[in-house]
Amino acid sequence: METKQYTIAVYTENHIGLLNKITITFTRRKINIESLTVSESEIAGIHSFVIVVNTTKSKIEKLVKQLEKLVEVFKAFYYTDDQIVAQEIALYKMPISAITGGIDMGKIIRKSGARILEMQEDYFVIEQTGTKEETTDLLNKLKPFGILEFNRSGRIMASRPMKRLEDYIEEKNEAHYYTK
Repeated sequence: METKQYTIAVYTENHIGLLNKITITFTRRKINIESLTVSESEIAGIHSFVIVVNTTKSKIEKLVKQLEKLVEVFKAFYYTDDQIVAQEIALYKMPISAITGGIDMGKIIRKSGARILEMQEDYFVIEQTGTKEETTDLLNKLKPFGILEFNRSGRIMASRPMKRLEDYIEEKNEAHYYTK
């Protein structure tokens, strides 16, 4: 089976220890997490885990079903890259000499769609929002100038399919209502 990149969106309650339960599910299936971002979702009281993995379709289907068995998980979805709009944010801390050294650093920054976030006496910080490939490309362009620090966030995403979490919750509530 072909391995490809998938993005999983897991909607949960906000409970202590839930991240551990989720990561154990991945560990048991021997699936490495490439990226993880957790935040509140568009629905009050529900949090969203966005997890990027490289695996097969068979394994991702089983993994999502396993995640949905966790009591605190409302719903889990998996997407391929063409089914989502995704971005990451990267920060690059550079020595001030990278600007004063005669190289047109501003041109490199502008061409990458980045901006200078902060400038101090001995360093400056560049911020870039884009795909992992775009942030890696800028990283490689800046390496010759002596990067002091580099940090990239996990993936954030919005799905292209129109079915929303609220629709699943409503369907589940209706099914529960009719079984009483």
